[in-house]
Amino acid sequence: MGEVRLLAPVLARVQAQQRCVMLLDPPASLCAWAWAGLGLSTRHLVVVQGAALKEVTHKNPHSTPRSTPHDITHNTTRNTLWALEHALKSGLVGAVLAWLPQRLPPDALRRLQLAAQAHDGPAFLLRHSAARAQPSPAPLRLLLAPGAPDTLRITLLKRRGPLLLQPISVALTPVLSAPALARALRAAPLSDVAAGDVTDAWVQATGTA
Repeated sequence: MGEVRLLAPVLARVQAQQRCVMLLDPPASLCAWAWAGLGLSTRHLVVVQGAALKEVTHKNPHSTPRSTPHDITHNTTRNTLWALEHALKSGLVGAVLAWLPQRLPPDALRRLQLAAQAHDGPAFLLRHSAARAQPSPAPLRLLLAPGAPDTLRITLLKRRGPLLLQPISVALTPVLSAPALARALRAAPLSDVAAGDVTDAWVQATGTA
């Protein structure tokens, strides 16, 4: 919906310091030329998929029970959280973006907060809009929704200081061709657009956009 375009300036500054950006469980395959169009380098990019993180087990088929869909989802969530927490603690990555499932273990966000506080760089967690009603220790929380073409509508859910009562619109790096832009302008009004993702962010003073 535009979350990468929103964060591209701060990610580019991280990469300019010869530090890598880590993406955990992105919802779609990445396009290298589009990434480059945002001023970002794939040479300083690490992509991790939770489902691909295999646990070390004995290769004994008699001792390994058959996995159910619930087990696979649970293990994927656990693997993603494990990778995220250790990436933040490692000191080897500059910025982290993680697309998390709607349901998390009760202590997950608290553990991530402690890891993020020790991390020298920004960390962004992207979650479903249903998470807006759930508490979070993140100092900054944003509700993202698609706005006009190449525009993102942002509602400030939490920050240090007074809240903004009205959403703000942020112009994104344009990606639509002229015909596609014309079609989008003739599409449904903004009021018909549903809310999108909640972003929980830990951003150091040196990493603000």
